[in-house]
Amino acid sequence: MNWHPLNNTEQLDLVLEESKHTPVVIFKHSTRCSISSTAKSRLERQWDGKGLDHVKPYYLDLIAYRPVSNEVADVLDVQHESPQLLLVQDGVCTYNASHMSISVDELKKKVAAANA
Repeated sequence: MNWHPLNNTEQLDLVLEESKHTPVVIFKHSTRCSISSTAKSRLERQWDGKGLDHVKPYYLDLIAYRPVSNEVADVLDVQHESPQLLLVQDGVCTYNASHMSISVDELKKKVAAANA
């Protein structure tokens, strides 16, 4: 899994534009939370590329970049949570999961459904 850092609001605009051509995920991670670390580790272990090879993963350290995290929640019209995984397609959040509800299998289903 090759994370791409998301650390400013101008970049968020580019990510949303990118999502119109390829699905992107944004993982909002709290570096101070053991549950967030567990969810991140699980996500990385299960991300095998099958069904996700064309999905671009972004990593957002919400402790260091709180304003970006707030902007993500506002722009995508989702409630802020941490950890949180958001699938963005065509500029819209199509999958939103948090804590131990984050599921690579569910993510793959959402991506596959959009490509069907």
